[in-house]
Amino acid sequence: MGDLRLSFVAQQVDIDEVVSGVLAGDRMWVGRAITLVESTRPADRDRAGELLQRLLPHAGDAHRVGITGVPGVGKSTFIDELGTQLTVAGHRVAVLAVDPSSSVSGGSILGDKTRMARLSVDEAAFIRPSPSSGTLGGVTGTTRETMVVLEAAGYDVVLVETVGVGQSETIVADMVDFFLVLMLPGAGDELQGIKKGLLELADMLAVNKADGTNTDPARISARDYANALHLLTPASPNWTPPVVTCSARSGEGLDALWDQIELHRRVQTDSGEWDDRRRAQQLTWMWAMVEDRLLEQLHAHREVGLMVSNTEAAVINGELTPSVAANRILGAFGR
Repeated sequence: MGDLRLSFVAQQVDIDEVVSGVLAGDRMWVGRAITLVESTRPADRDRAGELLQRLLPHAGDAHRVGITGVPGVGKSTFIDELGTQLTVAGHRVAVLAVDPSSSVSGGSILGDKTRMARLSVDEAAFIRPSPSSGTLGGVTGTTRETMVVLEAAGYDVVLVETVGVGQSETIVADMVDFFLVLMLPGAGDELQGIKKGLLELADMLAVNKADGTNTDPARISARDYANALHLLTPASPNWTPPVVTCSARSGEGLDALWDQIELHRRVQTDSGEWDDRRRAQQLTWMWAMVEDRLLEQLHAHREVGLMVSNTEAAVINGELTPSVAANRILGAFGR
């Protein structure tokens, strides 16, 4: 039913009108454009491709910031407060809340705009929950395309929130300019459980909830995290990830945190790394789309569909090795 609705929307909308509406920053047209981009119907994808091609020259200049952290670290409160401070300062802020959908029901296990009470009613902000429908890492296949629409509409800050589980951190880090990892006060044993790969992805660590009785533990945690980072080789020769403390509840420290994000952009731009990273991300985006589309074609292929149940049963029963089964499926696919 969802695809039929999306297709109906696509058929009723003139691309020229959508482009004009998006470039004018009209929230209704921004929403319709994203709906078209999210459609999985081939006809809608063709129209979405035309739309994105026309919007692309008007996109690309925004701050793209990925934000992750374990459940309970206060990501939504943090984004609500940071985003509000940014809109007050004159920025237009878009939030892509990436939800890992349930593999059973397909429903989102995260909340939505209600988690960001002020931004959800802020005229200078746009929040788009993005159910992943099972996409690896909890990141939708259309998140990058959605960023193009939002940037063309004049949103100069795009915050991409991920739940912080599985491989979602790596996927988000590959589509943003700055990757922020929120941590809880009281490192202690938690420091031992931090994934090395997560620290290597981080452009900054921020110990949140640094208020009240948590103020001193947060400072101690920040020191411990900074010491841990010193044991790793920074991803960029021109940037050493800072460790800061902040409180999303009071807003304390968020202005200094944003100063670091802007400093990072200046440093990366001056060194040429900013443009290099953006170009590499475009290629990553292209190949990710190729892989996604090939998998869709594979699962929709008639001959593959006829043989897949028996092939799976043979693997489960030990009658076929996975490699031989894979070759048979690919053979049926014509590869």
